[in-house]
Amino acid sequence: MVAPETRRDGRARRDLSGAVDFAVLETMTGGDAAVSEEVLGLFVEQAGLWSAMLDPKGEGWRDAVHTIRGAAAGVGAGELARVCAQAEAAEQALAAPALDRVRTALDAALADVAAYRHELMLAGLRR
Repeated sequence: MVAPETRRDGRARRDLSGAVDFAVLETMTGGDAAVSEEVLGLFVEQAGLWSAMLDPKGEGWRDAVHTIRGAAAGVGAGELARVCAQAEAAEQALAAPALDRVRTALDAALADVAAYRHELMLAGLRR
């Protein structure tokens, strides 16, 4: 884990690993916490649906990787998007290790998203 980042209001983001650049999300949502929460909720939902297809033996894993890649880019999960792009272009013989890297990057992004959503929830309680 990287050193805690400090928010403008002084609170630390101790649980964030850097897998997601939330400035991308905040720019896209105009800093609106409710919209950010909705977008992150959709990302988590898509991740759950599409991650079930990350099996190199099954059909559709490239579609799953492509969809996760787009969702990742939208929330600022650049490393996940990069790993997805590599997996999407991988030959079938190299699909298994590429998909392992996608799952690892997805897990890291989802952990950051959970921490950030928790922070949004706490901020909402303070109002």
